[in-house]
Amino acid sequence: MAEARLLIALAVLGAASACGSGANDPGPGGVTVGEAKALDDAAKMLDERRLPDEALQPAATAVPSGALPSG
Repeated sequence: MAEARLLIALAVLGAASACGSGANDPGPGGVTVGEAKALDDAAKMLDERRLPDEALQPAATAVPSGALPSG
């Protein structure tokens, strides 16, 4: 039930962000238009139940063993 309310709110914010405002313009609910779009995108990902591609990539900056000082 709460998820449905969140999705409805995000849909409203997403629809409002498509009205030609700039990304940093104030939007509904005290968030910027860019933030409202990000929330809408997150709601779509939750609906699709998928991870973003970058979440599946291994970390590029691994510390080699023995590189840290022993304490």
